[in-house]
Parts: sequence; structure tokens; C-alpha cells
Amino acid sequence: MSKECKGRFPFRLGTTSYIIPDEILPNINYLKEKVDDVELVLFESDEMSNLPSKADIAELRAVGGDHDLTYSVHLPLDVYLAHEDERVRRRSVEKCVRVVELTRELNPSAYVMHVEAGEGVDINAFSDRERQVLRERLLSSFDLLHEYGLAAPEEFAVETLNYPYEIIWPVVRQFGMSVTLDIGHLELYGFPVREHLDRYLEHARVMHMHGIKKGKDHNSLAWMRQETLELVLGALEQKPDRERVFTMEIFTERHLRESFEVMQSYL
Repeated sequence: MSKECKGRFPFRLGTTSYIIPDEILPNINYLKEKVDDVELVLFESDEMSNLPSKADIAELRAVGGDHDLTYSVHLPLDVYLAHEDERVRRRSVEKCVRVVELTRELNPSAYVMHVEAGEGVDINAFSDRERQVLRERLLSSFDLLHEYGLAAPEEFAVETLNYPYEIIWPVVRQFGMSVTLDIGHLELYGFPVREHLDRYLEHARVMHMHGIKKGKDHNSLAWMRQETLELVLGALEQKPDRERVFTMEIFTERHLRESFEVMQSYL
């Protein structure tokens, strides 16, 4: 059933590099005939790292070329591009740059990135003045990131998280960056999906799709509200873009199997 979904939609159907309980390469070999794109979920810390070696990158590139498989790269989560401390912002940019440099030869479909102000910092609680300062900090981080010239601005797709996207949208748009419309996040945090599609779909390089179960996200599409999924698929059909990535952002074989069953019903 999964093979019947590959190459069948007006977008690149994808999922994450953590479906089977193994490292990235075994996951890619498991997924290469099933999806059009794999989101490489990468992290790097003092304690551990899953960054692929140069040999791994060469193999990923070969598999992608042989199987019409592209890769989107999710930049590390522990980067704080709007942090109040300039040193933290600089380290965050440098961490992103290392991952971009490592994966550049894969010609990723997108570099997915988060904008956060620090671990546990709630941007929703910011005053108007604090939000303006946040934008200024983010502006300086994006300036530094783009000084490296490793990727075009539109290759970076800034994700919708747990705060109103319009807070950071002026900076994202100023730099000509793209959007990752995380529909699961919109549903989880109560943001209107239709309004976000109307406003941001033309800028969306990536969609993140996952269901909500008992207040938890990243469940299979069987747990996504049918009217939401149909709304998104309808919008994507009206504005087809074969390069746009539709990532089923899930992390188990069972969730992948259930999600394929849902997607199969729309073929």
C-alpha cells in the first residue's frame, strides 16, 4: 500500500528518519520505496550526536538518486535564535551552520528551523515591546546566518510553533525565507488552520502533518481531524507544487502504516 502512495500526490509525501528503532541509514533504506522525502531529524549536544559522517552523506545521496528520494533537514531543536544573550544566539547560528555545511551536498528540499527565545521561554507571555525586541534579536541571527551564504534564504523554512506566527512573520518575510506550516501544532494550540493556509500556503515549502491524541501530538494521521486533513489536501490540490514537502511527522512503524492507510483513501 505504501508503495502506491509514492509519487502519487501533487506534493512530495514524506516522513521522518526515525520510523524503525535504528539509526538514520537503516531508516532510509526502509523508507526509500515508500515515500518521496525523508525529514532528517538531526541533533548535536555535548552528550550525544546523530550527525551523519561524510561517508553516510555520500550513501544518503546515492540512495536518493537511485530512488527519487529527497531529504528535508530539521535543524537542531536546541537553538535559540531569539535569545536575549547574544552569545547564545551566535552559538545557535553556528550550530545551524554546521548542519547545513554537512548536509549541503544532499541538496535538501528544505532546512526546517524553529525560532525560540530560550529553553522554557513562553513567547506568548511577551508584551508588545518584548515582541519587538525579540524580532530585533531574530533579525540579527538571520543576518549572521545569511552572511555564511551556504543556502538561499527560501531554503530555510521557519516552523509554526506554540505562539502566533505573525509575531515573527515580518522578519521571516523580510529575509525571503519560507514557512513550515505545522498543521498538527496549529490544531494542538488552537490556531485557525484555514486562516494560516490562506495567509502562508504560498510561502510554505514544508507541511508537517500529525494527529492529536489525548492532548499529545505526533500521532498518526488517523488521529487528525478529517475536516482538517481534507481542508489541507484541498488547498494543496488547488495550489499544486511538486516540490513542496508533506511530512507525516511521526516516529513509529505503526503510525506510518496507519497514516499510509489514511493517505491511500485520498488517491
